[in-house]
Amino acid sequence: MPPPWDVGAFRASIQSALDAFIDEQARLLQPLGEDAERLVGSARGSVSGGKRFRAAFGYWGFRAVQADVADECALLRAAAALELLHASALVHDDYMDSSDTRRGRPATHRAFESLHRQQGWSGAPAQYGAAAAILLGDLLLSWSDQLLRRCGLPHDVVRDALVFFDTSRSEVIAGQFLDVSVQARASSDVDQAMRVLRYKSAKYSVERPLHVGAALAGAGADVLEALTHFGLPLGEAFQLRDDLLGVYGDPDVTGKPAGDDLTEGKRTVLVALALQRAPTADAKLLDDALGSPLAPAEVEDLRRIIEACGAHAEVERRIDQLTAASLAALDDAPVTDLARRVLRDLTAAATQRTI
Repeated sequence: MPPPWDVGAFRASIQSALDAFIDEQARLLQPLGEDAERLVGSARGSVSGGKRFRAAFGYWGFRAVQADVADECALLRAAAALELLHASALVHDDYMDSSDTRRGRPATHRAFESLHRQQGWSGAPAQYGAAAAILLGDLLLSWSDQLLRRCGLPHDVVRDALVFFDTSRSEVIAGQFLDVSVQARASSDVDQAMRVLRYKSAKYSVERPLHVGAALAGAGADVLEALTHFGLPLGEAFQLRDDLLGVYGDPDVTGKPAGDDLTEGKRTVLVALALQRAPTADAKLLDDALGSPLAPAEVEDLRRIIEACGAHAEVERRIDQLTAASLAALDDAPVTDLARRVLRDLTAAATQRTI
């Protein structure tokens, strides 16, 4: 059976929509000079590449309700708005986590910090980098709202979709603060780690994009509820996979250093399970190492602790369980046949990543 849609063409279309929007913003900000030009250039970099999962779930949330699309360009712009929200979250997240890289390039705050140092400007380079990252993240967040509002679809359905878009933004910001607070306390159990995962990432990665797309298509409460039953467990499985990649992923493919989540001290579900299950001495070694610079051999030692206590296997089991629940809900959902088929493919792509 041939693929139900061209994934590469979709990603290229989303990139084109983002590029056209940023071109428009660049023209508006041109009178501000080279500093604004640098900020816009960084915005371009932050929305370049990626899997476009959020845009895809938004797009197929729409087509779950309406098999055909009357204005493809407008729908693509609406889906692209979800990628601007994602980019905003990543820029802020990288600064809060003190990450050095993103997709193999310097993180925004590091890039502007380096620029300040190279130019020999006054003040602290790190403070300049922090200010740039905060402002770029805010700009991207503002642009996400603007692009959705002006996507070109009828105002009444855009208004309905904004309810879910606004909720998503509140959830991801509050979820991020919950994560920051958990890291500050340096303690988290599995339930707390799952709560962080759900609100910081899972809901805005799958469930809310589905809701936004479906609302743009005029979905009723029954469809929206069915998409929650499908999207929420899938979003959780998606993020659990991401947590595994943060410890076991290949740096040449992920663009992040080996064991990056460990050096950043992230108290993910994987880490919480390991601290709960590992022998006392191993748990203490892992706990003490979190958030510290780690040599490759030290990363390997921590990986072995996580593996030996069964935490890795338990996260894989949870991914399988959540994925099965998601697919069972999709089978029962009142959606178009084509959307059901594509959403099954997206489920596999989101949960079986190796990078």
